[in-house]
Amino acid sequence: MSVATTLQAGEAGHCGADIRSDLQVRIEVRDGGGLRIELESRVGSFYGDSIRRQAEEVLEALGVRHALVEIRDEGALPYVIAARIEAAARRAGRGMGTRVLPDRIALPEPSGRDRLRRSRLYLPGSEPKYMINAALHGPDAIILDLEDSVHPREKDAARLLVRNALRAVDFLSCERMVRINQLPLGLEDLSEIVPEYPDLILIPKVESAAQVVEVSQHVEKIKADYGITRPVWLMPILESAVGIENAFAIAKASEQIVALTIGLEDYTADLGVPKTSTGAETLYARQHLVNAARAAGLQAIDSVFGDVGDMQGLHAWALNSRALGFEGMGCVHPSQIPILHEAFAPTKAEMDKARKIVAAFKEAQDQGLGVVSLGSKMIDPPVVQRALKLMARAEAMGLTQ
Repeated sequence: MSVATTLQAGEAGHCGADIRSDLQVRIEVRDGGGLRIELESRVGSFYGDSIRRQAEEVLEALGVRHALVEIRDEGALPYVIAARIEAAARRAGRGMGTRVLPDRIALPEPSGRDRLRRSRLYLPGSEPKYMINAALHGPDAIILDLEDSVHPREKDAARLLVRNALRAVDFLSCERMVRINQLPLGLEDLSEIVPEYPDLILIPKVESAAQVVEVSQHVEKIKADYGITRPVWLMPILESAVGIENAFAIAKASEQIVALTIGLEDYTADLGVPKTSTGAETLYARQHLVNAARAAGLQAIDSVFGDVGDMQGLHAWALNSRALGFEGMGCVHPSQIPILHEAFAPTKAEMDKARKIVAAFKEAQDQGLGVVSLGSKMIDPPVVQRALKLMARAEAMGLTQ
C-alpha cells in the first residue's frame, strides 16, 4: 500500500490562549489519500461540523483534493475561516487566481464626497477580533489597514481577510476605508479590495501626483472590469517633506480625491526631529496641507494622536486642529472617538452667531437690500458663506435641534 507524499505546505492565521475570533490553518498538499481534516476548536461541540463542511467547500473550490488540513479554531467567524484557508492554500501553491468569497451582506448606500469624516478608526487588517464590533463605537469611518499595522510576512493573508470583511461585516453607517500598501504592492491590494466595494482608498506615503494617477487608473479599470458604478474615493496621505511641497499637485491629480491627510510620524522622521505634543515642528506642513486641500476643494484631515492615555492632550490637539482648518483626525483607539466628535463640533456660541448671520442675510434678501448688517457690524458675503457652511455641518452632526 503506497503512502501519500507531501508536495507543499502552507500555513495562515493565529491561535493560542490570547487569540480570539481567529484560527490557524496548516495545509500539507499531498499526491493522494484524499482530504483529512483535523480540527481543534473552542466551539467544536456546537460548530465543529459546520467548520468542517466549510473547510471542505473552500478546499474543493481551490482545487485541493488531497491534503492533511490541521485547523486550530479560536472562535473564528465564517468569513475569517474562508480567508485563512484560502491564504494557507495559496501559500501551499494551490488556488492561485481563485477567489472563494463569503456571502455578501446588503451594500450600504454609497459614500458622499463631502460626508463627515471627523473620526477614522484604524483596524489592523490582520486582526479579525477588532473588525466585527468596530462600528458599535460610532466612528465616522473605519480603516481596514493593510500597511503599517501588518507584518510584511502577513500582507497576503491580511489582504484576503480585509476583502472578506468588506463582503461579510456590517460596519453600519461607517464609511468603509482601506489603507493599501505603498506602490507597487498596493496595486495587488487593489485587485482584491476594489471588487468588494470599499468606499475609500487611503494611499500611503504619496509624494507625487503620478502615484495618485496610477492608483486612480487602476481603481477605475477594476471597476470597469467588474461593472462597478458606485464611487471609490481616494485620500492621499502625505508623509514626507517632498509630499508636503507637492500637496496641491497631488490634490488635483484625480477627481476621485475627496480629502488630503498627513502622517506625522513618518513626516517628523523625514525631517529628523522628534514629534511633540504641541506640534510646533509640524505646523508648517499642516497649514500647507490645509491650504492645498482648500484650494482644490477638498477636506483636510489631520493625523492620529498616538497617546491613547492622554485624553486631555488629544482634546487640546483636536481643538487646535479644527482651528487650523482640519475637519477630522484619525484615531487608534475607540476611546478617542467621542473626544474628536466633541472637538470638531461647532460650539453653541458659534451656532447662535451663525443663525443670527443667516437670519440677517435672509431678511436683507427679502427686503431687496444689497447690504447685510448685524447690529453695528456689516456682514460681508464670505462671512455669510462661512455661517451657512457651519450650519450645514452642525445639521449633519445632528446639532441644530
